[in-house]
Amino acid sequence: MIPIYAQDHDYSKYNVLVVDDIPLNLLLIQKMLSRFNFKLRTASGGQQTLDMVAEQKPDLILLDLMMPGIDGFEVIRRLRANPDTQDIQIVILSALNSNEDIIRGFNEGANEFITKPIIMEKLLTCVVTQMSIIQNK
Repeated sequence: MIPIYAQDHDYSKYNVLVVDDIPLNLLLIQKMLSRFNFKLRTASGGQQTLDMVAEQKPDLILLDLMMPGIDGFEVIRRLRANPDTQDIQIVILSALNSNEDIIRGFNEGANEFITKPIIMEKLLTCVVTQMSIIQNK
């Protein structure tokens, strides 16, 4: 079910970067968001995420935490430390679900935390909420 307040809105001007080291997860998230016409890009690791953000700053990052090399926590830390990227909305999508992991995610600077497996309605509601925050900045 698509959130009622999102059904008639045009999101085609927003850039969303989806980050996960598992290709099937990337595909699933892309499919969930495709009906909103976001400009979607994908990255499969932390360093690739940082490189892509430097190339083109996204409005929103949907970020996995457990990745080889630079993990999601470090990606958030680096983005928040950089004045050019500190205001990007970041939603964590992770199988990590302990209170400690969730609190750490928020302490690092995440705007929201969604645990896997991802429930489509929850993801869509979260993304639409983040877009409304971006619109009101």
